Amino acid sequence: MGIIGLPLTVQITLPDQLAQEAASAGLLSPVRLEKRLRDQLKDQRVDELFSEMDRMADVDTPATMSPEEVAQEIAIMRAERRAKNAS
Repeated sequence: MGIIGLPLTVQITLPDQLAQEAASAGLLSPVRLEKRLRDQLKDQRVDELFSEMDRMADVDTPATMSPEEVAQEIAIMRAERRAKNAS
């Protein structure tokens, strides 16, 4: 769909021989072009997903805190908040 929701017409320029071969193989039909574009977009999204997953895997994550460490951090934050509110 085009910008306002209408079908979009695309014009391409190809060398004559390539255009003839592609047309003979049925590659220039709207149905085949749409399928190829959708497949290409899907492949691109998958590639981007794996790239992001690789990037995320390279990030150093902090060590997992034990429940006791979490409780201690919460107690510290609460004490800091009480001290700040008391001022």
